[in-house]
Amino acid sequence: MFFSKLKENLKKTKEAFDVKMSNIFADKKDINEVIDEIEETLILSDVGYETSTKICDRLREDLKKQVDKSEQAIKELLRQEMINILVADDINIVDNINLDKKQVILVVGVNGVGKTTSIGKLTKLYKDSGKKVLLAAADTFRAGAIDQLDIWAQRNNVDICLGKEMQDPASVIYDATKKFNDEGYDVLICDTAGRLHNKKNLMDELEKMKKIIDKNISEEVYKETIMVLDATTGQNGAIQAKNFLEKTDVNGIFLTKLDSTSKGGVVFSIVDELKIPVKYIGVGEKIEDIEKFDAKSFVEAIV
Repeated sequence: MFFSKLKENLKKTKEAFDVKMSNIFADKKDINEVIDEIEETLILSDVGYETSTKICDRLREDLKKQVDKSEQAIKELLRQEMINILVADDINIVDNINLDKKQVILVVGVNGVGKTTSIGKLTKLYKDSGKKVLLAAADTFRAGAIDQLDIWAQRNNVDICLGKEMQDPASVIYDATKKFNDEGYDVLICDTAGRLHNKKNLMDELEKMKKIIDKNISEEVYKETIMVLDATTGQNGAIQAKNFLEKTDVNGIFLTKLDSTSKGGVVFSIVDELKIPVKYIGVGEKIEDIEKFDAKSFVEAIV
């Protein structure tokens, strides 16, 4: 079921990739010319220049070691190298849902990426795994954001620490960490302002929240920052991630709106260049439409 949803979500990315790839193999070409054109296809699919070059350099080395240089063989090697990018040894991938520790998660992202909806889906994933979840509505800068998260809390039947409109977001986080400590929750998920990544004062506010969490929450609790990223932004998403990474340790990506874009390739450059794993993807509009990211399934749905 998941793979069929994933394939449907990635339909536009796959169609764009397939058209370019079919043209590459339409005529007899020198193997180096084929790889050069694959590299160009990856770049045009928003994989990014450096990452595309890395994949194709490895592809050249792979092909030197085998006799079979057919289209099928090349595509199979390409798939494997793309998977290798997503699961490299220097990328720390933590399975949060099965982690036997209390957790505090700060969720960040620019306006319009689907952050609050993603929190609702993530909350359901934790709730279904038997965790006691608390939400913190610290997106106090956007009208309606607090009420929106409150609705998700009600849908999931979990508790929420509500801020007031224009309240200092860090004070909401402070209250939430106290409630988390006092009342025995397993997971605290904190919504933050849908801040523009180029507004310094808002980024400073994010850093302030992170400091409060570090101060108030025991070192034994697993802490991480999840960035919700809109796949339709393509390489601009990588720029957003870099800016957030400067202010807080982004530990994972929640990717949304894959069904609306042909730019799903941005996943590879973010993981490769920033060493941040994609951890979750939205695979539809319903509350249960969330899946833990699987590199193999993702690549096979594109190539």
